[in-house]
Amino acid sequence: MDFTFDNEQNDLREAVRGLLERAYGSVEQRRAAVAQEPGFDEKTWARLAEMGVLGLPFAEEDGGMGAGPIEVAIVAEEIGRVLAPEPFVEAVVLAGGLVAAVGTAAQRAEVLGPLAEGGSVLAAALAEPGSRWSAAASAVTAAQAGDGWALTGVKEPVLAGARADVLVVSAAIAGETAGGTALFVVRGDAEGLTRTGYRTHDGTRAASVRFDGTPAELLGEGTGDRTAEVERVLALARIAYSAEAVGAMDTALRTTAGYLKTRKQFGVTLNRFQALTFRAADMYVSLELARSTALWAAMVADAGGDVVAAADRARLQTSRAGRHIGKEAIQLHGGIGVTAEYSVGHYTSRLTAIDHVLGDGEWALGRLAGRVTDHETVDPLGAPYTAAG
Repeated sequence: MDFTFDNEQNDLREAVRGLLERAYGSVEQRRAAVAQEPGFDEKTWARLAEMGVLGLPFAEEDGGMGAGPIEVAIVAEEIGRVLAPEPFVEAVVLAGGLVAAVGTAAQRAEVLGPLAEGGSVLAAALAEPGSRWSAAASAVTAAQAGDGWALTGVKEPVLAGARADVLVVSAAIAGETAGGTALFVVRGDAEGLTRTGYRTHDGTRAASVRFDGTPAELLGEGTGDRTAEVERVLALARIAYSAEAVGAMDTALRTTAGYLKTRKQFGVTLNRFQALTFRAADMYVSLELARSTALWAAMVADAGGDVVAAADRARLQTSRAGRHIGKEAIQLHGGIGVTAEYSVGHYTSRLTAIDHVLGDGEWALGRLAGRVTDHETVDPLGAPYTAAG
């Protein structure tokens, strides 16, 4: 299996890296951006749109670039490398992915075009208080109101929800047309919509969104259950988040290695202490395992394979690696590692946030364990394969 990028993919990586390093080349630049609303730099968001990044995964007829999961992973990794707070995965991969997967041609053009051009920010309102990363909706219900629909209930947390111009909302169909989970488009200025934004521990933004008879447009045609489509788009977002985590882990490791080479104790640099060098080497192993698994998952998605299972494997590996690298980065930096003024704490905070968005590592492990009987078994002593059961 070829894990190398082609020339166009390398050019994309270098272009995005150059832009984001100019915007967030130091932790102070990032701190200044997240200190003010909406929690990211609108100018950088516009520049990403000019480069075609915000329309990367969408079809050309919908105003996008027609790229695939591998190109999305490249951008996400560069975002993680500098902790860029722009909601690329949240708005483009997740919310935009739902519109691309379910919406009609007219809806895709109306919603995805402005997103790709940088004139609109999307947010996916899927999570519900008390739920555990379910693709199905229950707390928000949708009922027909004349020729349209009205939503009632609460979604939280909604990442980038306070800034979003358009919300893509999952809701349970109520009344005579009840039929599972459907998706709806809600405009940011709709009546009966209340959004309470707040800052999360990693500096990004989320919101509690309340619907009180809020007018909404049904996404797609018909009221059939959309749980399968939601699950697939969630998996694509998990793969993108895994790539973002790889970028963050890479920088955390490089920063730590640089510190060990320059910080002196007892007259010698810390990298002269074998125990510390071994710990850094273990961090490198964790990073490379996560990198290869995340890229493999993107390749599975690009090839049309089982994207849900691939996403769970990537999520498990990056969850474990992120915890390991984040903790070790702080430990090996000593006292300054836990201060807000130093970068490794911010990287650990972001890795922790990624781990708990859309399902953490233990949750992914449970899902993988539940599917283990779907595979054949092999006798360790060399007997032929037998059917499971």
